Amino acid sequence: MIRTQRLAAGVCALLAALTAGLAFPSGAAADEISALAPKVDLVLDVSGSMRTKDIDGGTRMAAAKQAFNEVLDATPEEVQLGIRTLGANYPGNDQKTGCKDTAQLYPVGPLDRTEAKAAVATLSPTGWTPIGPALLKAADDLDGGSGSKRIVLISDGEDTCAPLDPCEVAREIAAKGIGLTIDTLGLVPNTKMRQQLSCIAEATGGTYTSVEHTDELTDKVNQLVDRAADPVVTPVATEGADSCAEAPTLKSGLYTDREEFGQERWYRVDVEPGQELRASVSVSSDRAMNPHYGVLLRAVTVHGREIVRGEASGIGRTDVVSTGLRYPKAESDDDEAAAEAVCLQVTNSYSAAAGVKTTPGMPVELTVDVVDSPSPASDVASFGLGRGWWLLALLVLVGFLAGVVWGWVSRWRVAVWRTN
Repeated sequence: MIRTQRLAAGVCALLAALTAGLAFPSGAAADEISALAPKVDLVLDVSGSMRTKDIDGGTRMAAAKQAFNEVLDATPEEVQLGIRTLGANYPGNDQKTGCKDTAQLYPVGPLDRTEAKAAVATLSPTGWTPIGPALLKAADDLDGGSGSKRIVLISDGEDTCAPLDPCEVAREIAAKGIGLTIDTLGLVPNTKMRQQLSCIAEATGGTYTSVEHTDELTDKVNQLVDRAADPVVTPVATEGADSCAEAPTLKSGLYTDREEFGQERWYRVDVEPGQELRASVSVSSDRAMNPHYGVLLRAVTVHGREIVRGEASGIGRTDVVSTGLRYPKAESDDDEAAAEAVCLQVTNSYSAAAGVKTTPGMPVELTVDVVDSPSPASDVASFGLGRGWWLLALLVLVGFLAGVVWGWVSRWRVAVWRTN
């Protein structure tokens, strides 16, 4: 009897151990999935100006609530979503207190759609517009994990909590290197608000969108939430050369490099007949720069002949300057035709005052995409006729024929009139 009890106890202990052994890996896997989950924090302006009735006959707040409800219904299951408000709780006139008025309405995590909708329904336009403080708190909301992180800021006015400049706040967030992107949407924007929201977005590589209708707001927020669920592309570090002959050969992908003031870097890409090279480059000004700057991206042959170029320049403060180019290589009748080696040259005209460090160079992000070239019929407008002299010749011929026909008709009408 005792031996039977011991055997039963041993079997139970073994089962318990197996159960525990299976449970722990499962829990670890769940934690790993949670750490990789994309996170989105929707930051909504609930200041007093959201009472204005100028969006599809209703208030801005009503448009935002309707958009949020539709977005919550369409949010992918894998996205962890939260909602933060600014200006939702303090109705008074004290700026110091009003500029602290930001709160997490719904925590970032697995989405309970019913609970989130109920929280949104309670919102009422109230106070100030502390965009800067709200962005700092939103960055904390998204802390942790290695998945993509995105803040979507929706506001109908510029920040009212100076001197805390929200554009500087966005630059500080970007400088932390946590991979957080801020997208901004301006409801019925004015010039000053557009400039501020654009600056916030550009500082973190995000986008700015002007919105004047409810369906536009819904579509854009849905698009940004879906984008957060896209796989995160990790740039590959590369090192450009001082000449085309020594340049590294790149395939389709995203690459990072460093480039000093006035320096040029070379890369090579092989393009098969019937393929199209699409390349873009962004140079970040991660230190104090002089106000005049430019970036040049050239595609040249190995013999130095320029094929096509893209360039961008500006005056004043900026964070990133980007440009791009396209090069379609024609089809070949020879099935064994070799690929063409195309050299990409990246040059910048940044400069800085004395005392600013020149090393390491400025961050460079290079995107290379080699795809099947579009068919001639869809490559450009008018079934491929929109290329230089072809279009001009066609227009001259059509104009000549139209003139001949019109002259003949006019003479015929005059002859008939004289006869009658």
